[in-house]
Amino acid sequence: MTDPTTQAILDATRSSVLDFGVRRTTLTDIARRAGVSRMTVYRRYPDVDAVLRELMTREFGATLEATAAAAQDAGTDGRSRLSRQVVSGLRELRDHPLLRKVVDAEPELLLPYVLGHLGASQRHALTLLSAAVAAGQDDGSVRAGDPDLIARGLLLVAQSFLFSAGTADAIPTAVLDAELARYVDAALAPDR
Repeated sequence: MTDPTTQAILDATRSSVLDFGVRRTTLTDIARRAGVSRMTVYRRYPDVDAVLRELMTREFGATLEATAAAAQDAGTDGRSRLSRQVVSGLRELRDHPLLRKVVDAEPELLLPYVLGHLGASQRHALTLLSAAVAAGQDDGSVRAGDPDLIARGLLLVAQSFLFSAGTADAIPTAVLDAELARYVDAALAPDR
């Protein structure tokens, strides 16, 4: 559990990003909103980017955890739960105010995570997906194969639906979600 001062700093950062965007968020504004000194922020984070990374990890990690837990409570086979987990996780992230702000105002900030390397939230998603794939393999509803590789493929597909959905020209998101569910189900189906 993060200490209350760190939580206040992260909450203040969230508020600042939603008000001003990522590029206009400063450590001075974060400290003021959190009710702490700039030195208190600097003791925990070397710069604004470090605070932002931890904020994104907290926010998106909580969303991924919640959707994974909700899918596990569904009580169906592993493949159905995993499909529900991917689609509902994508829906929650797509509607997340922080991600919306970045996608709408500063999408170039996401390029390193889409094109170059995995961030902490993506690694966390892979861990959750890999565990869900393995559970589906255990109950026979998910095809054989390396759970980590299958999880990586699911992440790539989900990211495409998340970040490129705007190119779908007015196709309702519910229709896109249903299409994603079909893709995930087909990719996970055991070989016949």
